[in-house]
Formats: sequence, structure tokens, C-alpha cells
Amino acid sequence: MQKKTSINAREIALLTLVECEREEVKSEQALHRYLNKYKTARNDSALATELVNGILRFRQSIDSIITAFYHHKLKKASPFLVNILRIGVYQLRYLDRIPDWAAVSQCVDLARKYKGQHIARIVNGVLRSVAANPQKTVSSLEMQNPLQQLAAATSHPEWMLERWMARYGEDRTRRVTSYNNTPPLFGLRINTLKTNKEAMLKAFADASVEFIETGLPSFLLTKDFHRTEPFITLGLLTVQNPVQALPCLLLDPEEGETVLDMCAAPGGKSTFLAELMHNSGKVIAVDRYPNKCRTIRERASQMAISVITTIDSDARNVPAGISPAKILLDAPCSGTGVLARRPELRWKMNREKITQLVALQESLLNHAATLLPAGGVLVYSTCSIEEEENMLQIDRFLQKHPEFIAESHPRGLPGPCHELSGHPGAYLTLPGDHEGFDGGFAQRLRKQA
Repeated sequence: MQKKTSINAREIALLTLVECEREEVKSEQALHRYLNKYKTARNDSALATELVNGILRFRQSIDSIITAFYHHKLKKASPFLVNILRIGVYQLRYLDRIPDWAAVSQCVDLARKYKGQHIARIVNGVLRSVAANPQKTVSSLEMQNPLQQLAAATSHPEWMLERWMARYGEDRTRRVTSYNNTPPLFGLRINTLKTNKEAMLKAFADASVEFIETGLPSFLLTKDFHRTEPFITLGLLTVQNPVQALPCLLLDPEEGETVLDMCAAPGGKSTFLAELMHNSGKVIAVDRYPNKCRTIRERASQMAISVITTIDSDARNVPAGISPAKILLDAPCSGTGVLARRPELRWKMNREKITQLVALQESLLNHAATLLPAGGVLVYSTCSIEEEENMLQIDRFLQKHPEFIAESHPRGLPGPCHELSGHPGAYLTLPGDHEGFDGGFAQRLRKQA
């Protein structure tokens, strides 16, 4: 009988981090795949998750520490060596519960397994020096300019900090980076088609789930994700940050209407639209990948939703003739409002990619304009806090499409989010503005008759 292969938390973290060096790989998906493959115990699973997310959040700070002790160019080192050193430094500097000797020893073993004895000796020397000289990095940072110091201290790219400082000022930028470097709360939306808030709160009490009110109806925040999983599986709850609710609330769909969700995957907004419509009417969810459309349909079935249909197509090719009363365009974006949830994005995004995304968003908006009949409502949203993707994008659209006007919500939105001054129907939330709220933007527009 063949012996079952097992690996520990640090090795799972290493394999995940190395895989994430490839641009198209999402850390969460890679991590879950390894955890499932090796049937990892809960304690090891928690440590692997902590290592991956922590290293991705604090990568620049960690690399500045490594650079102070590694006497070669870090950028030229193999991904395995770099990430083994990151795992070691993260444990030495950020995890008090792990003894230094254990952190060093485990990383030396990993280096020996994947890169041989010579690299193992290098890892041993670097990590022992880091453990023995906690002040060395501080003194080296003092020789850098203020932006470099801020980048190392907050673990965000300099180009990103530079634009946020210019747009939002230092205090708000520091609040954003602080939020991004804190493990996020989980947003939960109560499925009002299958239960209600009173019943759900009673179930939370029975399951000892601690939660925080958000100010938005049916939305709560919690740290106790594992205790809420059974309710999610039953379709009573959906994982969704409150900021993601704002575009749907701003669209304000009504019973019996036909609503088009142009970029629907993973389907959280489509199902919320159906709930707001009391499962009456039609929600057309579009995604270019058939497997994602299938997932949306399966989740809708779990939630007792029958009004969602899917179209697997590039949203720019959705055919005319659907004639929806309202369109939600939650556009592909840089994701700079959700860096707490997707920490690797800060290292994969750059100015050039934002420029490419702005062009894609413009193309999607222009196509949405052709699909919407006169009198219809269009809501454009992103999970970005970059001006080019948000307000500047809307300004360009309105100049090109004088048949559209920016329009405030007829009754205003509930909760802590408020319309941008001087911009009817526009909402911008920065990470850290409200407890547990990610960053995001939404704009309501109406096509005039």
C-alpha cells in the first residue's frame, strides 16, 4: 500500500506563494486547491492561510528586511528561495507564538528539500541574522526618502502611495493602508427570500456567532466565518461586503422588471438584485465563461431564486433586443478598493494595467448605452478607488453620451454611505472610512426619453 503524502503548513504556503508569482493566479484559489489536495488539518490550514495572506500584505516590508541581510540581488533569486526567506521573516517579525528556532529550522528544511544544501545554508544564515539583529532594518530605512520609508512601513508600492497621497492626502492614505493590512471582516447578506433578520440573529445566537451591524438592511459583519458556513450552504446567507451592495441598492430594481447584470460572476450582485425584486421579473446575468454561468445558476437554486437566467458571452457582445429596464455594469477594474481581501493585487497592478482597464470599462459603458432603452437606468460600479476608473470615467461617458444624465437615488441610500458632494448619484467609499467596508465606487445614470 502506497504511503499517503502529507506536507505541513509552511510547505503549502511556499507552494502557494511560488504559484502566485504567475500573474493570472489568485492566491485564494491556489491556497484552497493545496489545502484540499493534502486534506490539511484545521490548525495547519489556519497557519498556511495566515502565512500566505500575511506575506502578501507585508511583502514590501518583509523584502526590505531580507535585503538588509541577504548579500545578493533579491530580484535575481529563485522564487523558492525568496519565498522561503519571506516565510521565515514573517514568522520572526510578525508571529509571536512561533519560537525563532522553529521558524528558522522549518525554513532550512524547506530550502534543503527544494533547492539543496547550499541554499539551505544561505537561508539559515540570513534568518539567524534577522533574529539576532531586530534594529538593523530600522537604521537602513532612515537612509531612504519619505516615500520609500512609507512604502516599506505600509507595504504598498511607491507608485500607488504617490497617487493616493496626491488625491486623498497623507492621513486618509494611511487609513487606507492600515485597513488593507488588517485581516478583513466577512460581510454577510441575509437572504430575505428564505429567512429574515430576526430569525437569522436567533440562529447566530444559538451558534455563538458574533457580528457587527452595518447600517444596511440585511447586511452584517463577522470574524466567525467558519461558524456561518452551514447557513451559507443552506442558502440563508451570502458572503458579500456591504460596499458591494451599494450598486444594487442604487439601481433600485422593482418587481417584474427585466434587469441586465453585464459582468455578473461570481453572482453575488445578481442574486441580491433578485432578492430586491422579491424573485419577480427577470435578472439576466452575463459572463464570458460557461462554468461561471453554471455556478451562478447553481447558487441561485440554493437560494430559492428562479428569476436568474445566464448568457455566456463577452459583455461587449451582448446582443441588442433584450431591452432591460435597468442595467448594472460592475466593471472589471484594478481592485484597489479590496486589497485587504486580495493582497497580491498590490504587487500585480501597475499604471499601464489601469490604463488598459480604463479602455475596457469605456468600451463596456458604450455598449451598455446601446442596450438600454430611453428612460432606463444604468449603474456603473467598480471595486477601485482610482479616479480614472471612477469619476473621470463617468465624466468622459457623459460628454460622449448627452442622452444620459447623472441622477440621485430617488429616496437616498441607507447606511453610512453618502453621495459625493456636487456629483448626483455618485458614491465613493475608501477602505477604512467605515468599519468593515471595502473601497468602491458607484454611479447612477438615466437615459433620457
